[in-house]
Amino acid sequence: MDFQQLYLTNSGRISRKTWWIGTLLLIVASFVLYFILGLVGLGVTSTFGPIIVYLALIFPALNIGLKRRQDRDNDGTDYKIFMGLSAVVTLLQAFNIGNARTASPDMWMTGVSLLLGIFAIYIVVQIGFLKGTTGPNSYGPDPLGYAAA
Repeated sequence: MDFQQLYLTNSGRISRKTWWIGTLLLIVASFVLYFILGLVGLGVTSTFGPIIVYLALIFPALNIGLKRRQDRDNDGTDYKIFMGLSAVVTLLQAFNIGNARTASPDMWMTGVSLLLGIFAIYIVVQIGFLKGTTGPNSYGPDPLGYAAA
């Protein structure tokens, strides 16, 4: 597996298996980053820890997600919107916007998080479970090597 091609470009297509492996590696990387940041006082509960981790992993996550959407012959606009909304919610939560004076979120932030969660389920189904286009499509050859029927 060419990690440079997988994480640093958004051209071409990848299979579901490659996406799952790449995503699991990004999850492991986020845990490692949180651990390292926690050692210097910038862990999960700090203001800047989640922002640093998000910024470090947004580009590779965007690239593998877009390649997976392209495998389904889709330009990935829905995935780009999801990633943008996730960034906004991450920033709001990091700066404690949308939280009442207690640790619980305000009603509007709860609604936004619920809608983002539903959108996330849609994205995971599209990217992680549905089969890509068989044979070549407008984004390149089939990553599984099948010819068009």
